[in-house]
Amino acid sequence: MAEFIVVAQLDEVPPGRGSSFTVAEKQIAVFNVDGTVYAMDDSCQHKGASLGNGRLEGKVITCRAHGWRYDVTTGSTIASPGYGVTVYPAKVVDGQILVAVS
Repeated sequence: MAEFIVVAQLDEVPPGRGSSFTVAEKQIAVFNVDGTVYAMDDSCQHKGASLGNGRLEGKVITCRAHGWRYDVTTGSTIASPGYGVTVYPAKVVDGQILVAVS
């Protein structure tokens, strides 16, 4: 089982926003959806653009490069559920965002 790693302070990723971080040598996108944090691979399946820098609307992130859309809770693309990126367990403890990357 993977160990949780502190990646940021919660106020670094305010509600309705995402950001990119390096966690255990992996690029991870972290999103804050109404106070709940989610983490997934930061590379769009289409052309590898950063998802952490995309536009978050509710629980859907849109890649700024070519418009691919993902559900941040599952990592699946909206167009093809079941196809997408890896998601990772994430939680907030004492104002810190922690992510478990295997």
